[in-house]
Amino acid sequence: MVKNTGRPGYLQIADDLRAQIRGGSLGPGTPLPSTTRLAEQYDASLSVVKLAVGVLRTEGLVIGQQGKGVFVRDTTEQPPPASGGDTASEVAELRAAVQDLSARLAKVEQQLATSTTRRPGRSSR
Repeated sequence: MVKNTGRPGYLQIADDLRAQIRGGSLGPGTPLPSTTRLAEQYDASLSVVKLAVGVLRTEGLVIGQQGKGVFVRDTTEQPPPASGGDTASEVAELRAAVQDLSARLAKVEQQLATSTTRRPGRSSR
């Protein structure tokens, strides 16, 4: 579960998954749970989970296989590419995160506008 610690949720999720990988409970070749399952497990949005998985991809701890899922990488193999990776999926992940954050911001702004409207009979000094 993501906690209100001031540290972004996607980093908390990445930290937990990284610890599981380094601790051996998620061994090389093991598929990560689906993003939907991870979102339920951590009580987070899909975009937050995708960002967390993106962090692990960047670190070279996991690798995605089109149509199959994301798997823990065998770190005894060759090192991951220095840069690049799957730019299209990274852009898609970032786009999903921005859309999610935009929707959440709009909701907060709407709630704020509703709560700050002047109530009848009150002065606004």
